[in-house]
Amino acid sequence: MIEPDPHHHPRAFLEYLYRVAVRQALPAHTLKDHLPLPPTAVGARTVVLGAGKAGGAMAQALEAAWPADAPLQGLVVTRYGHTPPRAPGSPPARIEVVEAAHPVPDAAGLAAARRIMDLAQGLTERDLVLCLISGGGSSLLTLPAQWQGGGLQLEEKQQISQALLRSGATIAEMNCVRKHLSGIKGGRLALACAPARVVTLLISDVPGDDPSVIASGPTVADPTTCEDAMQVLQRYGIALSEDLERMLRSGALETPKPGLQALVRNRVQLIATPLQSLRAAAEAARAAGLEAHILSDAMEGESREVGAVHAALARAVALRGEPFAKPCVLLSGGETTVTVRPVAAGVVPGRGGRAGEFCLGLAKALHGQGGVWALAADTDGIDGVEDNAGAVVMPDTLARAQGLGMRVDDYLHRNDAYGYFAGLGDLFTTGPTHTNVNDFRAVLVTKV
Repeated sequence: MIEPDPHHHPRAFLEYLYRVAVRQALPAHTLKDHLPLPPTAVGARTVVLGAGKAGGAMAQALEAAWPADAPLQGLVVTRYGHTPPRAPGSPPARIEVVEAAHPVPDAAGLAAARRIMDLAQGLTERDLVLCLISGGGSSLLTLPAQWQGGGLQLEEKQQISQALLRSGATIAEMNCVRKHLSGIKGGRLALACAPARVVTLLISDVPGDDPSVIASGPTVADPTTCEDAMQVLQRYGIALSEDLERMLRSGALETPKPGLQALVRNRVQLIATPLQSLRAAAEAARAAGLEAHILSDAMEGESREVGAVHAALARAVALRGEPFAKPCVLLSGGETTVTVRPVAAGVVPGRGGRAGEFCLGLAKALHGQGGVWALAADTDGIDGVEDNAGAVVMPDTLARAQGLGMRVDDYLHRNDAYGYFAGLGDLFTTGPTHTNVNDFRAVLVTKV
C-alpha cells in the first residue's frame, strides 16, 4: 500500500490507516500461527465447523496452512457476498462454505446450523474439531431453541432479533439473549462435539474480546443465565410469546456453564483483535511522522454521542494543543449502538449504521472546526446493512451540507447517516473485507 501524505491528502491518509488496520486482521496473515497439529491416531478425523463474516477467508487460510496429506473436512457459513474468490489454480476446496443472512437470520442460516450440528455427531476422543468463529456468527448460525411439546420458530426469532437491533442494546446484551434462544450457541455446539477435542480460533468483534460473547460463543461455556436474558428483554420492552417467556423464566433454556467436564479439553485462541488493528494503524501513522493516540479499543454507547465526545477532544487539540499536541491522529474501536427513533407517518425512515451515525454526531459537534478530518468505518466493509463501510468527515462537511439545504439535525432525527453522506459524496465504500474486528475510527488533527 502507498502511504499518502497526511498533510496534503488527509482523506486518503485516513483511508490508508483503515486499510492497514484491516490488513492486520486478515486470516491469511494470522491464522496459521495458531493451528494445532493434526491428530495422529489411526482413523482420527479433523472436522472444521464455523460461522462469521470472516468464515470464508478463515476456511481458505486454514486449507492453505493445513498439511495436504492430513484429512480435513467441514462446513462454514458466512454472510451473503462475503465468500472470497479462490485464487486461480488453487486445489479443490476441502471445507464447504455456504452463505446466509446477517444481521437478521434466515432459512439458509437455519439449514447451515442444522448441517453443522449433524457434522458434530458421532465424533470420538481421537477426533479434532477446528471451529472458525468471527463476528456475525450469531445470526448466521441460527438454530431456534426447542423444548418438549414445542419450540421457538424462526419467524419469532427474526422478530426478536430485529427488535434488539433497533433497541440500542449492547452486543453483550443482545448475545446474552441469543444464547438462551438457541440450540447451538452458548457452548451447545462444543457440547455436541464431545468427546472430541475442540480448538476454537476467534476473530474478535466485541469490546473486551470475551470469547463467550463473540458470535454468541457456540463453543464457549456461558456464564450468563436465563434470568439475565429476561432482564435484557424487559429492559428494552421486547415482547415474547407466552411459551417462550415461560421456558426462560423456568430456566429450561439454560446454557452449558463454565467448569463443565465435557468441555475441559477444549482450547480457545484469539487470532485477531481490535487492539491489534489499532496498534498497526498507530504504527503506520507514526511512520508518517504523526503522533498517534489509541483512545480505546472497547468504546460503547450511542454512536452520535461517542462522535460528540471525539469531536470535543479533537477541538481541544486543534484549538489549545491539549491533551495532545498537533498534528496527531486519535484512534478508537469498539462497538457503539444506534437507537432507531420513530418517525412521523409518511416520513421515509433513514438508512445507515453505527459508523455513519458516529460521523453525523461528530460533524455536528465539530461546528466546522478547521484542521480536523475523520473516518469511521466497520472493518467488515459493511456499515449496518448498507453497501458502504462508513463515512468521512471534513472541515467543510457542515458548510457543504447547508449549501445543499441539508440540516444535520434532520438527518440525526431520522437516523439517516447514509442519506447525509451520500448527498455529500462522502460515503466510504470498500466492499466485503473478509474479516471483522469491529468499528475503526480515526480523527486527524493537522497543524492548520
